[in-house]
Amino acid sequence: MDLATAVGLLGGIATVFVLIMIDGGNFAAYFDKHAVIVIFGGATAATMMRFPFSTIAHGLPMGLRYAFTMRAIKPRDLIEEITKIADVVRKSGPMALESMEISDPFLAQGARYIADGYDREFIRDTMERDRDNFLMHLDEGSKIYRAFGDCAPAWGMIGTILGMVTMFANMSDPSKLGPAMATALLATLYGALLANAITLPLADKLHMKLEEEDVSRSLIIDGILLIRDAKSSSLVREMLIAYLPHNHREDLSAEAA
Repeated sequence: MDLATAVGLLGGIATVFVLIMIDGGNFAAYFDKHAVIVIFGGATAATMMRFPFSTIAHGLPMGLRYAFTMRAIKPRDLIEEITKIADVVRKSGPMALESMEISDPFLAQGARYIADGYDREFIRDTMERDRDNFLMHLDEGSKIYRAFGDCAPAWGMIGTILGMVTMFANMSDPSKLGPAMATALLATLYGALLANAITLPLADKLHMKLEEEDVSRSLIIDGILLIRDAKSSSLVREMLIAYLPHNHREDLSAEAA
């Protein structure tokens, strides 16, 4: 569970909830079905025009799942685990990897290829293809949520204009002014909340995770290939340290020494 995503979402909802309570707690006054239809219907329709339906059906749930559940992967921890794998292979041979517990699924996949004796090109091509496909799906999820975030405020403005048109067209009927004004104001509110409290933060979180996964999975591929080439654990460590920031490189080198 990504704690920051959950806390941020709950914090945004709590902020709106507290503000409504301070203003009297009349939650019914902040609901308007016309504004809901304008925002969610309009933003969904506009997003469907930007992407194929299959991409939306796949990207929305996948993006939501990884925004909340994907664990943070530290390259430093991966280097330590890859170094241990290299040490095991050098001492006991590739078959020893079959009984070794490996925490990261992608790294475990590479270790299984080594244990099964696949050649270097097969391992590189297969793992790079898996990495690229996974990153592509994360990128799709990020783009879809960003599209929703881009559309929602614009459709909020459309809802506001529609509400104002209805209001001015019925100035002679005071009973219609209130609902029209509610639609005009709440459409903008819903659009701003949907974009800034949910979709755009999720899009940024997915983009950040995409960059983290790109680095981590590239590191894993390089490490697996070095192990496949029977490089020593110390050489594997030194070559993979290049993925770390400079201050982390110094710390890891000091620990190794």
